[in-house]
Amino acid sequence: MKRLWISAGLVALMLSSNGCAMFRAKVSDVNIDNSDPMRAQFDFRDLRTISAEIVDQFLGSPFMSRQTDTPTVAIRGIENRTTDYLDTKALTDTMRTKLIQSGRVQFVNVERRADLAGEQGYQAANAAPGTAVEIGQQAAARYMFTGSIVEMTQRSPRQVRVSKTRERFYQLTVEVTDLQTGLIAWTTQSEFARAERQPLIGW
Repeated sequence: MKRLWISAGLVALMLSSNGCAMFRAKVSDVNIDNSDPMRAQFDFRDLRTISAEIVDQFLGSPFMSRQTDTPTVAIRGIENRTTDYLDTKALTDTMRTKLIQSGRVQFVNVERRADLAGEQGYQAANAAPGTAVEIGQQAAARYMFTGSIVEMTQRSPRQVRVSKTRERFYQLTVEVTDLQTGLIAWTTQSEFARAERQPLIGW
C-alpha cells in the first residue's frame, strides 16, 4: 500500500503544472559561440569556424601580398564528397561575404548572369536614353575559386560494450586558379575530427 501511495504521488507530480513542463515543446535562443556539438556531423559551428580560417589564410597569403590591384574572382562552388548532405553554397557564401567585407577582393556574380543579361536586354529596349547600362562592360574574373570537402569515418570495433563510438574526419580543400594561365595560384586545406559516443540503449 505504501508503494502504491508513492507511485500515485509521483504521477500527480508529473501531471502538475510544473511536472507537465517536461512534456511540453520548448524553443530558446542558442549562443552560437558557446554551443557544444550534439553530433559528430558537420554543423553550423564548423561552417563558421572553417570559413573564417580559410579567409584568414587567403588574406594573409603570399598570393594576396603580390596583388597590385583588387583581384576579381568567380566562385564555382565547393564539391561535396561526403556521405551527408552539406550546404556547400552556405560555406562559399560565408567566405565570399567575409572577403568582400575585407575590401581586398571583388567577385563577379556568376549565379545571377542570366538575370543580369535579362535586365540589360530590357534596358536596351525600354530604358530612357542615357539611363541604360552599357552592354559588354561587365568585369571579367581573373581567378576562379573552387574546392572540395571530404569525410572519413571510423567506428569502434565489435566487442562487448554498452556504447558505440564513431569518429568523423573532415577536410576542406580550397584552390584559386588563374583563368589566364590555368595554373593554381593558391591553395589551402582546413581539417578537423570529432568523436561521437552513443549508448546502445537509449532514446
